[in-house]
Amino acid sequence: MLRQLLQRVLYTLPVIWLVVSLVFLLIHLVPGDPIQQMLGEGAPPADIQATRHAYGLDRPLGEQYIRYWKGVLHGDLGPSFRYNQTVTHLMAERYPYTMELTLASLFIAIILSFPAGVYSAQHPNRWEDRLISVVSLFGLSFPNIALGPILIILCAIKLGWLPVSGSGGVEYLVLPAITMGGSMAAILTRMVRTSMLEELSQDYVRTARAKGLSERTVVYRHALRNAMIPVITVLGLQFGALLAGAIVTETIFSWPGIGRLTIQAISNRDYYLVQGCILAIGLTYVAVNFLTDVLYSVANPRIRQ
Repeated sequence: MLRQLLQRVLYTLPVIWLVVSLVFLLIHLVPGDPIQQMLGEGAPPADIQATRHAYGLDRPLGEQYIRYWKGVLHGDLGPSFRYNQTVTHLMAERYPYTMELTLASLFIAIILSFPAGVYSAQHPNRWEDRLISVVSLFGLSFPNIALGPILIILCAIKLGWLPVSGSGGVEYLVLPAITMGGSMAAILTRMVRTSMLEELSQDYVRTARAKGLSERTVVYRHALRNAMIPVITVLGLQFGALLAGAIVTETIFSWPGIGRLTIQAISNRDYYLVQGCILAIGLTYVAVNFLTDVLYSVANPRIRQ
């Protein structure tokens, strides 16, 4: 097991190098001058040149790339042009909010999709199965950018149950988590149903039932565990989709996470801050995929062989 973990760590190193390199290069290809944006249109050329030199943006691209890698390895992602703080400090403030929202959305998706998918697989082609399929299709067809405002109008403005935006207690987390977790729940429901249908038709399930095991034990202890491999794959992929969806959802609900910070950094052409936000999202996605590979072995020990 330890050897497999070390192998997977080595496999992720080229991916991390590629993510860091792409983040650096793509940001430098974006048109516009961040120093001009920061100082204003009427700034004297001498001030612009001096500020560009102070931030190291007048150096060759290769030298900037090496300095950027050194900063990443030391936890220094450079200064923010807009906020007069280090990018690392801003990321440390905002990253926990994004992870809180993402994990809450994942939790909502799991508690909705697993029971619905299993129940649908236990009653194939019946009205319950068709109803769950219709609800899942509706969830897949409704984007976050539309669902979020509808939830705000209905639950916050009309009924007054929950706050409209901002952060604080659990009540502030409910609407954005439902917005992000709804579409993921629809995808997972269909995946759980498909996997469970295949497993429930296997010989070991019929044997377990013939031995007198309860239906709950057969379904949840035996069939569901074997059905988890494709579901775990989708969970890992959809976690990255949740991070991307956080950009839209955090903007809608004024949630103080990395997604909203990314939009603000792009509008301000804050190069270092945009690099830091995208790098944090990319590396989190890499880490989640690594954990997904580890969970494969936990769900199905035969994969360790």
